[in-house]
Amino acid sequence: MEEGGTSVDAGTVKRWLETAAASLHEQRDYLTQLDAAIGDADHGTNMDRGFIAVVGKLDGLEGPPGKLLTTAGATLVSTVGGASGPLWGTALRRAGRTLGDAEDFSALDLADALDAALEGVVELGAAQEGDKTMVDALAPAVRTLRSELDSGADLTAAVVAARVASEEGMLATKPMQASKGRASYLGERSIGHQDPGATSTALILAALERSLSEQ
Repeated sequence: MEEGGTSVDAGTVKRWLETAAASLHEQRDYLTQLDAAIGDADHGTNMDRGFIAVVGKLDGLEGPPGKLLTTAGATLVSTVGGASGPLWGTALRRAGRTLGDAEDFSALDLADALDAALEGVVELGAAQEGDKTMVDALAPAVRTLRSELDSGADLTAAVVAARVASEEGMLATKPMQASKGRASYLGERSIGHQDPGATSTALILAALERSLSEQ
């Protein structure tokens, strides 16, 4: 389907996940350093391993974009330890189910899918904005994507704005005190550290932007 000159289909989804995998691999050590400060020092390794597995699983796999996302989500759940596998796995499966069996999808369909992804993360993690988690990067991105599209922006411009919002949300986690997950055990000592889950989320949304802009 044409949205602002961009064809959004299974190829787009594969490109997004492959770009995300490359970015997470490149930033693996940085993510692990962030996690070492307030977590179990395994976030970079876990996300890298999970998305490498996703790319391998999708190699040669045909089907509608929704199926690719649900397959990617199931792969993350089965290969990634810690919280990130179930959370991102749930996010991608919810997004995939929302897209259904359509061969392509519109900008608004993407917004619906990411809304569903966020709902899944919030339900499973019981986290809201301000808890110093991936929700602090994902929620503003999803909200911004929807508002930009509602204001008449094309898909590419809306995704750029969503990526910027995710990065702002990521940076905003630094002064927060964690109230969810492993970092919450540190209490006030979690203040001053950027959340690794929000950071990997911003990387994944930046990968979505790049996969669309390179088409």
